[in-house]
Order: sequence, then structure tokens, then C-alpha cells
Amino acid sequence: MTRLIAGVLAVVLGANALAQLGAPLWWYDAVPGVPGTGAFNPHFVRDIGAAYLVTALGLAWFAWRPVQGWPALVAGALFLALHSGIHLFDASCSASPIPDLIRDLPGVYLPTLLAAGIALVRKPKEF
Repeated sequence: MTRLIAGVLAVVLGANALAQLGAPLWWYDAVPGVPGTGAFNPHFVRDIGAAYLVTALGLAWFAWRPVQGWPALVAGALFLALHSGIHLFDASCSASPIPDLIRDLPGVYLPTLLAAGIALVRKPKEF
């Protein structure tokens, strides 16, 4: 089941990454809350898209070959955790922290929890 979840997450995060890389202005306008973070910066959106693409590839590698792909999964989960930490900090400093947390739950926190959970549960014996 963890391989299936990792595969689905890889597809979803990969699609997000490709949108950020290929259509950064569309992505910026389409994702709830993003315009509130500051002015559109295509370079910044693409940089984050590149990080999401690497994360998606790590999840896909794990889904295909769990033992060999586990380190890549951990690296991707670490990016997602750091990204979630930034969102948590920003929400804690905002005028509306609860709505911000709820808004970011499906697209930021849930992928982090899934990837980190898989990494913890499926750690190979060799590591």
C-alpha cells in the first residue's frame, strides 16, 4: 500500500512541479493563498517547481524500487517537511492562522505527512 501511495503522490507532486516549471503565472494564480505571499516571481516559482520535481522523482523511485529508492524518498520528505515548516511559521504569524492552516492542509501538510510516514514505516533493514 505504501508503494501505491508513494506512486500517487509522485504523480500529483510531479504534475504540480510541471505546472510550476511550464506555466508559472497560471500556477501562481490557480493555487489558493499563493498570491497573498507576495508579487509574482517566475524564477522563484520555477525554483520551487524544480524542488517538487526532484521530490516527485524520489517518491516514484521508491514506488518502483523501495529499497534502492528509500534514500531519495527521505530527501523528498525532508524538503516537504521544511516547506511545511515555513507554512506553519507563516500561518502562526498571520492574522488568520486557522484558515491558513486549513487552506494548506491538502496541498502542503498532507503530502508531508504521507511521505514522512512512508519513509519511517518502510525504512529498509540495511539502513
